[in-house]
Amino acid sequence: MRLSYRLCLAIVTLALLGAGCLASHTEQTIATDTAVPQTHWVGSWSTAPQLTEPRNNPPAPGLEGNTLRQVFRVSIGGNELRMRFSNEFSESPVTLKRVSLAASVGLDAIDVASSQPLTFDGSDSVTIAPGSAVYSDAVVFSVEALSELAVTITFGQVPEGITGHPGSRTTSYIVAGGDVKVPSMKQAAATDHWYIISGLEVQAPKETAAVAIMGDSITDGRGSGTNQQNRWPDELANRLQQNRATQNVGVLNQGIGGNCLTRPCLGPAGKDRFERDVLNQKGVKWLIILEGINDIGGQGTAEKAEEVIAEYQDMIRRAQAAGIKVYGATLTPIKGSGYESRGSLEAVNTINHWIRHGGEFDAVIDFAAAVSDPENPNQLKPDYDSGDGLHLSERGYRAMAEAIDLSLFTQ
Repeated sequence: MRLSYRLCLAIVTLALLGAGCLASHTEQTIATDTAVPQTHWVGSWSTAPQLTEPRNNPPAPGLEGNTLRQVFRVSIGGNELRMRFSNEFSESPVTLKRVSLAASVGLDAIDVASSQPLTFDGSDSVTIAPGSAVYSDAVVFSVEALSELAVTITFGQVPEGITGHPGSRTTSYIVAGGDVKVPSMKQAAATDHWYIISGLEVQAPKETAAVAIMGDSITDGRGSGTNQQNRWPDELANRLQQNRATQNVGVLNQGIGGNCLTRPCLGPAGKDRFERDVLNQKGVKWLIILEGINDIGGQGTAEKAEEVIAEYQDMIRRAQAAGIKVYGATLTPIKGSGYESRGSLEAVNTINHWIRHGGEFDAVIDFAAAVSDPENPNQLKPDYDSGDGLHLSERGYRAMAEAIDLSLFTQ
């Protein structure tokens, strides 16, 4: 049967219209599918690794062939995470035979139902070369902000010089042999140090970011309570979570007790670890620098103050070039401590004057003003002093966190 020209034209027109509708529908579907919110890795917990001093090495039975459980508190939550393990300061390999992550329910105990194995390129075990660090594979694991996790590791070979973090302020547990999923470790040897672990990251929306904190023992929390999670960065994390506008801000404590900015003291010099501990951390948008008091020590001079200031300037330049805002924190008082001398007091005041008035930081956090004795500005308030004139008490660390303007983390 032959169709008229008009009927053929109508059929072709309808077909083209249908194709156009289909194309339009397809484009809309693609647009909808690609509108899924973007995410990225953001640090939720970290600690700065160093070579563990012999006096802080693991107690008997040691790590080789045995199982270690370590507890830490995250700052922000998420549903997918990964961990970083470090052998950066060791001279021989370390083997992690099994690794498991679980919710901590206090001290050595875990919620077994929450336990998840961590893998490395799909394998249960990994050998980390000397001078290296590795990430675990990403794992689906729901963790709430400010909650405590326990990572349990069964070790193979372990180097003599162990990469770790002596100032953990939390208790770790070691048992001979062992199983990473054991509910509790009642017969364990206890030690208040971390070994091998150095960070945890979560997948989070693009607007989520972290603040990294470069510091020494005051940031590391000397004077805070063991297993209390009340260092001043912890107290800052508490405040950020209590404020709706800043609940998407992670806190990364990169303090090392006895650390110096300009030269090696305890741990690598701040200037040498800056790239790893700040610039290479995931999702960092802000940096707080509270370091330099150990560079001055008890023999402070104008020259040492200028060296510290010069290092601040270099860190500011490098961080700002990476898109990170840099906040300068004034050094807290030292009068009455073993660091007190005329030269040291003058050096601290010189540095603090530059921090406040130099105009190079994006903002200033005036810790010195917040915790000093009004009757003697060079000295800590008595109830903020842990007892040595240098490190703060738990109340003092809380006061430091309360002195921080949270709007700095909405900019």
